[in-house]
Amino acid sequence: MYGKVKLTKRQIKEDKFTTFMLNAKHQFMENWQYYIMGVAIVILVIVAVVYYANSQAAKQQEASERFSRALLDYRNGSAEVALLGLNEILTEYPDGEVADQTTFLLAKINFEDQNYPEAMRYFEMYTNKFKSNDLRRASAYGGVAACYENQGDFLEAARRFVVAINEYPDGPLAADYSLSAMRDFLKGGDIESARAQFETIKEKYENTALEDRAVRLFNEYANI
Repeated sequence: MYGKVKLTKRQIKEDKFTTFMLNAKHQFMENWQYYIMGVAIVILVIVAVVYYANSQAAKQQEASERFSRALLDYRNGSAEVALLGLNEILTEYPDGEVADQTTFLLAKINFEDQNYPEAMRYFEMYTNKFKSNDLRRASAYGGVAACYENQGDFLEAARRFVVAINEYPDGPLAADYSLSAMRDFLKGGDIESARAQFETIKEKYENTALEDRAVRLFNEYANI
């Protein structure tokens, strides 16, 4: 009668590995179709992602080139041609940095053409949709305010200038917006709101030309 052969730890590990490999091979042979399909799906996903990224980059490049042409038309005095091109860009490329700049420029051109309802529509579209550029957002709120001011609605204009200030309190246009808000509150007969802006100007812009203008303007309208 033969005794049992005692296996070493190494032989045991090798047997376990051999058994694992045989089981894995057997499982693969039974399910190879699913493995191949899984690999194919992964490859398709990768290809789709790369294609999408490249197509998006190509679209943004084309949009940038078309925006540059529209901007050149505008600077050359062909505002109507520029408006046509910008509207087409916004329709075809409604998102991204180019859409951001296009929307703002549409508002600006319409404002300069004194088409205030359209200018307001694009300025408000800008503030509702684009969030990344604080200066342009404050300028858009200021643009809405200027539209109201030019249409004689001074109190609404003043309130919108305050919104523009709050959007970018330390921005380069905040001082002008404060003076404009004060002026429009005065024109609209809201002396207390005008006084609040006046006090803010004296505090923030003490001993500046802006403070001097504010003092003269407040004295003229409020008779203090």
